[in-house]
Amino acid sequence: MARSAILNVMVQAAMKAGRSLARDFGEVQNLQVSLKGPGDYVSQADRKAEEIIHAELSRARPDYSFLMEESGVIEGSDSQHRWLVDPLDGTTNFLHGIPMFAVSIALERQGQIVAGVIFNPAMDELYTAERGGGAFLNDRRLRVSGRIKLVDSVIGTGVPHLGRGHHGDYLVQLRNVMGEVSGIRRMGAAALDLAAVAAGRFDGFWEDGLSPWDTGAGIIMVREAGGFVTDLEGSQDVVESKFIVAGNEAIQRALLKTLKKPI
Repeated sequence: MARSAILNVMVQAAMKAGRSLARDFGEVQNLQVSLKGPGDYVSQADRKAEEIIHAELSRARPDYSFLMEESGVIEGSDSQHRWLVDPLDGTTNFLHGIPMFAVSIALERQGQIVAGVIFNPAMDELYTAERGGGAFLNDRRLRVSGRIKLVDSVIGTGVPHLGRGHHGDYLVQLRNVMGEVSGIRRMGAAALDLAAVAAGRFDGFWEDGLSPWDTGAGIIMVREAGGFVTDLEGSQDVVESKFIVAGNEAIQRALLKTLKKPI
């Protein structure tokens, strides 16, 4: 597959940060399981990966702005372009030695996502997408699932935990979806959930409480694989939305309808 110069820069940044995370992942599993030890270690790994990404992207495009999970907003002189960076999506998985975590980088141009990279170093899976150029897993072209009925579908979700989200609302949504589908999965990393939709591994996905760095790369991944991503009201302007619903056309529409059922 041919990649643009800018996508190559993103891939190099993601893979360099991913290699750093992979080394730290090997060490975190050997740490004593205590709140202070592993938590601090993961934070260090997270910050180190973000510093690598920031340095690599800034070297290639010094004027672009950043929105990063750890460092927040870094304004650049080019107001038309912004990097959305999550250096470690799936921090809890990382902390517990579960190999489901990723580096996520998206490029936003004039409010629209134009390129995305998601890299899971533990599984050596590199997802890439550019607007109009398709989505790929390593060098394989991706297409969303062809299933058209919820009853045949496996749906990914994000489960709110301690201190996050409105648990009552989520339980209603979960109950409604449970009664309609073949299975529900929780991977613990929204970027990988969306990548799974793009790859046809999940037929659909929904989650509330997300941030642009969680979803930027995944949004373009799903759309370039032929899928749909909206908020709970059906709007496709979802970069700043906290609520994401994704899938192929039929499943996304049916999932959206199911999620909006009353109590």
